[in-house]
Amino acid sequence: MEQQLGHPRRWQILGVLVFSLLAVVLDNTILNVALKTIADPGEGLGASQSQLEWAINSYTLVFAGLLFTFGVIGDRTGRRRMLMVGMVLFGLASLASAYAQDPMQLIVARAFMGIGGAAIMPATLAIISNVFPPQERGKAIGVWAGGVGLAVAIGPITGGLLIEHFWWGSVFLINLPIVLVSMVLIGLVVPESRDPHPSRLDPVGVILSIVGLVAVTYGIIRGGELATIADAEVLVPTILGVVVLGVFVWYEHRIDHPAFDVRYFRDPRFATAVGMVGIVFFAMMGAMFFLVFYLQIVLGFSALQAGALMIPFAAAQLIFAPLSQQMAARFGGRLTATVSMVIVAGALAAYSLMDQHTPILVLEIVFFVQGAAMANIMPPATTAIMEALPREKAGVGSAMSNTVRQVAGALGVALLGSLLSATYRDQIAPALTGLPEGLRHVAGESLTGTLGVAQGLGERGAALIEPAKLAFVEGMHITALVSAAIALVGALVVLRWLPGRFSGTSAPRGVDRETEPAVV
Repeated sequence: MEQQLGHPRRWQILGVLVFSLLAVVLDNTILNVALKTIADPGEGLGASQSQLEWAINSYTLVFAGLLFTFGVIGDRTGRRRMLMVGMVLFGLASLASAYAQDPMQLIVARAFMGIGGAAIMPATLAIISNVFPPQERGKAIGVWAGGVGLAVAIGPITGGLLIEHFWWGSVFLINLPIVLVSMVLIGLVVPESRDPHPSRLDPVGVILSIVGLVAVTYGIIRGGELATIADAEVLVPTILGVVVLGVFVWYEHRIDHPAFDVRYFRDPRFATAVGMVGIVFFAMMGAMFFLVFYLQIVLGFSALQAGALMIPFAAAQLIFAPLSQQMAARFGGRLTATVSMVIVAGALAAYSLMDQHTPILVLEIVFFVQGAAMANIMPPATTAIMEALPREKAGVGSAMSNTVRQVAGALGVALLGSLLSATYRDQIAPALTGLPEGLRHVAGESLTGTLGVAQGLGERGAALIEPAKLAFVEGMHITALVSAAIALVGALVVLRWLPGRFSGTSAPRGVDRETEPAVV
């Protein structure tokens, strides 16, 4: 009976889970605002653009690689317990990140934060799916997504305030009070739940996936640093990563307890929704990476002002995410998602028209429209993913959704960041002619590198500032157009394969709910 009516305290439980998720989401949005400061050799750690990319991607790749393992451990040992363990790990790693002494220490500490995040994220959606009945699950996921939107809204402005008044490490210390309060609330409110038929772990699959993804990402980022794909330092890790990922897929096909069960992709609703999530986050994360530097360096806003400028994007998600299920119910999931993807593509393309003189009002409108469109993509996609799986495999659905999202986001930062870096190098090179080789190399790495060299050259350096900004804007234009093209491909995929309307849960074709083996 409880399965039909849901847990009597399900809405309080949802509130606690949304609050618990604040730390994970808040951290990523705060970090974006702090990137410029961390890159500063005086105020921050003097991180290069590739090191900044790794500070983001070390978290996301570890997070993605461990989601399935922690999902199945949570299904086996208890999801509330896993949530508590994740909070402890996330809090300790946040502390280590705050007091990192160099970029490498920050990258390692962020990787440990990814371990904690991987324990937290799948547990939240799995618990939601277990305490809410099917008829309320879509609304609950909409509220959950709205909570994520709230964290996105709070993140930039909080990060800006912290950077203005404290040192850069404060953007990680802010996680600690959230973690402590969450642990108390989880212990008091959230019930324990488990999978009645827990699956076995797949350590080989996990190791293969992490090695493959890290190798591919390293090759992509290195290609951006060297501005070529023909160098052995680019080709060897990239090819190795692709081969390892191929072995991973082959291995997952052959075992009965795979970390990534491809059978669920037989359901077009599931496969298209997962692909939609991946494409959106690939394009969005790559775009967000260049927006930080565009707002703070090209347009000259402070960290606090840049954070405030991002509020329309987050506010739109906060407003529209809870209403997204109604949109999908009225117009159908396919039409809603397709139109939203086209709007996202249009917003990304709009960045290719922006320069040093773009009015603030135009920026704010684009941010708001992009946020509103994304709010009508993520909740229906998440609902489609969760509905395509049996209820007791809720942790698997959550893990698959978040794995694709994090991997796509990491690849977006790596690939689009590398494209931005390579374009910038080409555009700034003529302005650096005549500088000593060592300075020319440092100045050609990134916009922050050029400005750092310019500061030490006096009047001669002042002449580099305008060409540097123009070179960055040109790189941003190209990166934005590629992002928009990827989002348009996503719209075509959704239009072709996403079912029109969502209904009750259904097993993937060829998968028997009663006889299917337990999967991670």
